[in-house]
Amino acid sequence: MTSFQPVLRLFVPCPLRKTFDYLPPADVEAYALAPGVRLKIPFGRRKLVGVLLEVVADSEVDRAALKPAIEVLDSEPLLDAQLFQLLDWASRYYHHPVGEVYQAALPVLLRQGEAAEFKGAVFWRATAEGCELSEERFKRAPKQWQVLQWLRRAGQVSEFELNAALENWRPVVKRLAEQGWVVSERLPQMPVTRAPVERPALNHEQAQAVTEISAGLAGFHPFLLNGITGSGKTEVYLTLTEQVIASGRQVLVLVPEIGLTPQLVERFQARLHVPIAVLHSGLNDQERLDAWLIARAGTAPLVIGTRSAVLTPFKDLGLVIVDEEHDASFKQQEGFRYSGRDVAVMRARLGKIPVVLGSATPSLETLYNVAQGRYRELRLTQRAGNAVPPKIHALDVRHQPIQEGVSRPLIQLMRQHLEANGQVLLFLNRRGFAPALLCHDCGWSAECKRCDTHMVLHQADRRLRCHHCLREIPLMPACPACGSAELRAVGHGTERIEELLKEQFPEYPVCRLDRDTTRRKGSLDRMLDEVRQGKYRILIGTQMIAKGHHFPDVTLVGILNAEQGLYSADFRGLERMAQQILQVAGRAGRMERPGTVVMQTHHPDHPLLQELLGAGYMQFAQTLLAERRQAELPPYTAIALFRAEASRKELTLSFLEQVRDALRATGIAEVLALGPVMAPMERRAGRYRAQLLVQSDKRSALHEALDLALREVEGSALGRKVRWSLDVDPVETF
Repeated sequence: MTSFQPVLRLFVPCPLRKTFDYLPPADVEAYALAPGVRLKIPFGRRKLVGVLLEVVADSEVDRAALKPAIEVLDSEPLLDAQLFQLLDWASRYYHHPVGEVYQAALPVLLRQGEAAEFKGAVFWRATAEGCELSEERFKRAPKQWQVLQWLRRAGQVSEFELNAALENWRPVVKRLAEQGWVVSERLPQMPVTRAPVERPALNHEQAQAVTEISAGLAGFHPFLLNGITGSGKTEVYLTLTEQVIASGRQVLVLVPEIGLTPQLVERFQARLHVPIAVLHSGLNDQERLDAWLIARAGTAPLVIGTRSAVLTPFKDLGLVIVDEEHDASFKQQEGFRYSGRDVAVMRARLGKIPVVLGSATPSLETLYNVAQGRYRELRLTQRAGNAVPPKIHALDVRHQPIQEGVSRPLIQLMRQHLEANGQVLLFLNRRGFAPALLCHDCGWSAECKRCDTHMVLHQADRRLRCHHCLREIPLMPACPACGSAELRAVGHGTERIEELLKEQFPEYPVCRLDRDTTRRKGSLDRMLDEVRQGKYRILIGTQMIAKGHHFPDVTLVGILNAEQGLYSADFRGLERMAQQILQVAGRAGRMERPGTVVMQTHHPDHPLLQELLGAGYMQFAQTLLAERRQAELPPYTAIALFRAEASRKELTLSFLEQVRDALRATGIAEVLALGPVMAPMERRAGRYRAQLLVQSDKRSALHEALDLALREVEGSALGRKVRWSLDVDPVETF
C-alpha cells in the first residue's frame, strides 16, 4: 500500500481567489510545520513567497501535477491564529484575493523571502575626545556643534531619535565620525526616552472617559471619544495607554496620515519609558521590518502607525485607538481596498479588547453605530486648560474687493492679529499657483492630454502639472493655438496666495505647507517645528495642516474655499466640508489667547452652512443623517462600487454590463445595480473609466450577491481586457 505525502495548502500572492496546494520540500516533515510560516515556492516561471494555511492529507488536484515547495523560510509562524481570523474576514468582507490580503500583512522584505531578523537599532555617542571640544572649534560648522552638544548631553542617541529631531543629520554625523569625535554601535534594542515629563491633571470629562474605558479593558467594547478640537483626547489616549502597558499588554494607535505621526510619537515618547514601534510609508524596508518584528515579539508595548499598522502581529494586544476616525485616509484606494478604521474594530472584536475611535467631527457611520447602540459615546465638550473654542464667522464676500482669492476685510483682520503678535493661518485646499491657464485672446486652455482635466500652473517651477496622472510640461511663452502672449492664470492655489501674502505683509515671514513644499523627508517636521517656535507668523496650507497639529500662537484662521462642498457631486461632500471647516477652525485659540475663525463665503445664507456655524457639528450631522435615510444612502444602506478602465470606452461599459447582468441573475431582490455610467472624470492617464454602483438595505444580501456575481465574471474574456476593481464601502463614489 502506497503512503502519500501530506499536502501543504498555501496563500499565494496572486489575483486568484483561492489557495494553492504544494508538496513539502525534500527532507521536511510536513506535519511539523505550523500555519503562518513562509515557504518559497515555484509559481509558473516565478518564485514567490507563500504563507502556510494548513497541512492536509490529500488534494483535489492530481498529485502528479503538484510541485514541491522549494524551502521553508521560518522556524516558527510569523502570523498568529487571531491574525489569520482577521485576514480571512477582511478577504471575505472586501471580496479581495486572499493571497494578496496575506501579502499586505507582511513587510516588503518578508514578501521577498528575507529572514525575519531584527537588525537592531544604531546608537551614536560622543567620544572622550569629542567631549573635550569647545564651541570655538565649530565657528564655521554650527550644525556640527549643535549635534555634538546634543550627543554629549544625552550620552547615547538612536538613529530613530535623530530621524525624529533633525533633518539631513547623516552628513553632519559622518563628518564628526571622520574626526573621531562621535562613534556608533548597533545594539539589539529600541530607544527608550530618558527624561520624564509632568502629567497634567485630567479634567472631569477626561477622567470620566478614562474610567469608563478602563472598566471595559477585559472585553470587546467600542467607544466613540467625541471631543471638540483641543479638548485633550490625546491625554485620554496617553492615560489609557499607560494603564494597559502597566498590565503587561500592548497598545495600537492608528493615525490617518504620516504627517501626524511624529508629533504623536513625540508626546508618547515623552510620557512612556518603553520602546515604541512606528509604522508608516516613510520608513525604509529594514526600519519597517524591525518595527514589525518588535511589535510581534512584544518588545515594543506601543505601536503607532498609519492604516497598514492594523495588520501587524502583536504578542498581546490590549487596546486599539483610532485617532481622527472620520478621516478618509484610513481607506486604502488601490489594490486591497480596506478601511483601517473598520478593520481595527473587527480586530478588537476578535481579540476581545476595547477600541477607541476619537474625533472632533465623527463620521456619520460612527454616529449611526452610536444611535444603534453598537458603540458607546463619551463626550469631551471643554477645551483643555483655559483655552476657549473659537467661534466661526461667515464673512460675506459678495460685492467685496478680492485680491488673489483673499478679501480686503480678511487682510485687514490679519493685520490686526499680526500687530497683536499672533500667528495667522490661511487654509486653501488647492496647491499650485492656479488651477487653470487660459488664453485671453482665443479661449484656449491648458488641458491634460491623458485626463479630462486642466493642468495646474506651478509658477515657481514654470511648469504645468496634472495632479491626477502626474504628467508635466514646461510653461509655454505664448498660446499654442493663436500665438498670443496673453496667457492668464485662472483661479487660486496656495502658491499664488503665498505671493500675495509676501506682497501684502513683507515684514512677516510666510510659511507654505503643502505637498510641493514638504516632499523631502523630514521637511514637514522641520517646518512645523519652526512654526511652533515662532519663526513664521503667517501660514498658508492645504489639508495637511487642518488636523491634529498644535499651533499655540495661532489666533486667526481664515478659510478660503471650503464651501465648495455645498455643491459636491459626491453624497459625502457636505459631511467632508463640515469636518474640514471644523478641523481647520480647531487650530485657532488652543492656549490662553482667544482664537478667531473667519470663513469666506458667497453663500452666507445657505441653510446648511447656517446650521453648521450656528448649531454645531452634531446638529448638522443629524440633519445629514435624516437626508441619508430619506435618500437610502449609507449608513442606512450598504454599497459597493465596481470600477473598470480600459483604452476603449466601450470595453469598460460592456464589462460592467456583464457584471450588472450577473448581479441580476442572482435573483436576490434586495440588491440593486445602478449603471454602468462613465466616471465623472471619464478619462484619466489615457484610460477610459466607468463604474457600477451596487446597493442594498441588507448588508448580508449585498455580500451574497457579490460572491455569486464574482464567480461568473472573474474568468470572463471581457474581464481580461479591462482593469477592474471592487470597492466595498467606498468613501469616494466618483
